[in-house]
Parts: sequence; structure tokens; C-alpha cells
Amino acid sequence: MKLATWNVNSLKVRLPHVLQWLADNPIDVLCLQETKLTDDKFPVAEIEAAGYQVAYTGQKTYNGVAILSRHPMTEVVRNNPLFPDEQQRIIAATIQDVRVVCAYVPNGQSVGSDKYEYKLKWLAALREWLAQELAQHPGLALLGDYNIAPADADVHDPAAWAGSVLVSEPEREAFRQLCALELKDAFRLFEQPEKTYSWWDYRQMAFRRNMGLRIDHILLSPPLAARCTACVIDRVPRKWEQPSDHTPVVATLS
Repeated sequence: MKLATWNVNSLKVRLPHVLQWLADNPIDVLCLQETKLTDDKFPVAEIEAAGYQVAYTGQKTYNGVAILSRHPMTEVVRNNPLFPDEQQRIIAATIQDVRVVCAYVPNGQSVGSDKYEYKLKWLAALREWLAQELAQHPGLALLGDYNIAPADADVHDPAAWAGSVLVSEPEREAFRQLCALELKDAFRLFEQPEKTYSWWDYRQMAFRRNMGLRIDHILLSPPLAARCTACVIDRVPRKWEQPSDHTPVVATLS
């Protein structure tokens, strides 16, 4: 089974990219973030024509998440039942005995802001809910845009970013607390090239200069981590015309 996550930064704009990438990479499950579409505008027909079932929850202009699957999905849950929220940031489904959770973690805007405090509360509630999910689903994968670079190795210039949102110590501690549920960072299960990132700003030729961050992650519960044979970041779609500022992360399970 191959699982992937991709913040597409508007599915309306990036639908051709998603369909092209799926044609080139016939994976089993793709989690999307920042679809930025109300449910009535979601391109169900186009995705089903590509061979995927889809579960989604969205809103106008912001947020929105979806799971695309080649296999039947059951037990679909939209949003965190422990954290009432108008923002559409979580969707989960069971696919071939794997509990797939697709999450779009709040950005946080700036350290100390109201949005930053919301992010930390959101992450604490996510951890509480995941603990319950893991009790019911030993095989769980948490995929998404975490808006956290967990270590300096995930930042192109740690000194320049020190203390900023996405790399601040409280955010990194929240990431560690997720991992304390025995979730494993699939990318770090393997030796990886240095300076490998999943997001690059549109400004300052950041992609060309590889001024990026690794903020898109796949965390796996122990049974799935034991089955994981590879995890890679696919830079190719970031080179396409009008790309998302993120690129897919793909984990392979035996």
C-alpha cells in the first residue's frame, strides 16, 4: 500500500496537477489539504473517473481536506469530535484496516498571536483524540501539512528561522507529543538526502535556491512503521507551471 499527502493550495487550481500526478503515480491513498472548496463544488466526478473514491469536507476560500482512495472507505469522521471548530481541517477513514487521518494543522501566523495559541490548543486536542483512535485502530497513519518543521535538519537556514512560527519550541514540543503516542516519522525511518524539504515559499526563487522547510509529514503507528519500506518527497510537481508551494510525500507499506 502506498500512502501520500499533498497540500495542493486550491484544488480548483491544482486539479489537473492532482490527476496528472495520480496517473503517473497510481498510489492507494492520497490525502489532500487546503482544497479551499465548499462541498458542493468538490470535483467528485473527475476524481472518480481517475479510479478513486473520495471523502471530503471543505469551506470557501480556506482550509478543506480530502482523502482519495482506490479502496472502499468506512468509518468516515469529519473534524475532531473533541474540538468543536468551524474550520475544516481533519478527515479520517478506515481503508484496508488502516486508519487514515488527514490533517491540516493551523499555520499559527506568528509566535504569541491568537492564531498561534489556537494552533497549540488544536494540536493538544488532536493528540487527545488520536490517543482514542489508536486504542481502537492499532494501524493508524496521520498524514498532512503539520506546519511544523520538527528539527533544524528540516529547515534550510535554522539561524534565520530560529524562534519563528513553524519552528518555535512549543510547536516542536507539540510534534514530539504526537510522536510520544509511539507514532513514527516515516521519512526519518530511512537515511535521507540532506536539505530535503516539502514546502518552498513562492517568493525569492525559494524553490530554485532550495530554501525550504519539511512541514508535510506521515506519522505511522508501530504496526505500520514496521511495514514501511520507503518514504520519499516527490519534488516533481513543484516544478510544474502554477504549482502548489508544497509537494507530495509518499510512504510505501509492505
